[in-house]
Amino acid sequence: MSERTLDRLSGLDGLFGNDEDATTQASMFPISQIILPKSQPRRYFDQNKLESLANSIKEVGLLEPIVVRCIRENTYELVAGERRLKACQIAKLENVAVNIIECDNITASRIRLVENLQREDLNVYEETIGILELLAMLLEIDQETVVQHMYQMHHAYNGETGHNVMSNKESLTIQKVFTQLGKITWQSFVSNRLPILNLKDDIKAALAEGKIEYTKALAISKIKDKEKRTEVLRQAIEESLSLSKIKEIVKEIIQQSPKDEKNVSVKKQYQEKTSDIFKLLKKSKVWDDDKKVKQLMKSIGQIEKLLTETDLTSEIENDFNG
Repeated sequence: MSERTLDRLSGLDGLFGNDEDATTQASMFPISQIILPKSQPRRYFDQNKLESLANSIKEVGLLEPIVVRCIRENTYELVAGERRLKACQIAKLENVAVNIIECDNITASRIRLVENLQREDLNVYEETIGILELLAMLLEIDQETVVQHMYQMHHAYNGETGHNVMSNKESLTIQKVFTQLGKITWQSFVSNRLPILNLKDDIKAALAEGKIEYTKALAISKIKDKEKRTEVLRQAIEESLSLSKIKEIVKEIIQQSPKDEKNVSVKKQYQEKTSDIFKLLKKSKVWDDDKKVKQLMKSIGQIEKLLTETDLTSEIENDFNG
């Protein structure tokens, strides 16, 4: 990270504030004095690419210094450049070039998040979580509230609610961040990225810990049986299975699943979804919008009618067969 600290945080300086970070010239430091922060946004590293970078560093040296900040005597915390740091460790360098900046914890976290979002090899899951983390920090709210607000924006944008949230401070900040990042529109983010949060917990945990690529995890997530999914996930990680091999295994498991098992899996899936919907209803602000309440009650009425008709049909069939 250089050029006025990621060009003043990649164009987001207007949102973060205009305080200038004091930066020193590049210096050589023992790599043993550099530690990772407790919360680091980088999640997955391609081992082959890391080793390739390590070989390059051995041949021509580290072309771009690692950015750190001093947290105590002879101890420096990484701010930007985790991939380069890991490659230097693989190359077994004792000393590395660093730029030291002076910043507080919040500023350091902001820089890490923005630097992480500039990576070319950022996968879909990492980018989704990274953007949510950045928005949560900027808006000073938790990620769950960010998601809820973005869904409200989506409904307002599509004219599905009379409650206009598009002009409030939070919505304007969200729109500005997506414009300045230039990666994806906020509308597309809501439609195509937020559903990623519905992946099973074991899949999300593996992604968050950087154990597996997003495309491989997504293929494994198609296995509904938790035990089988866990086993394939373990195998994929330990044996570094290719995506094509994983898809082959997943397809075989799905084809071997008994029809009744598939039906049970589908039933469980929708039961869980229904439970999640009712949890959202309890916390939602939908009840403040008369138009949306009417739509909601209409939908609930349709569900009740469907269930009543199904139960009545079952009773008639039982009476007839009895």
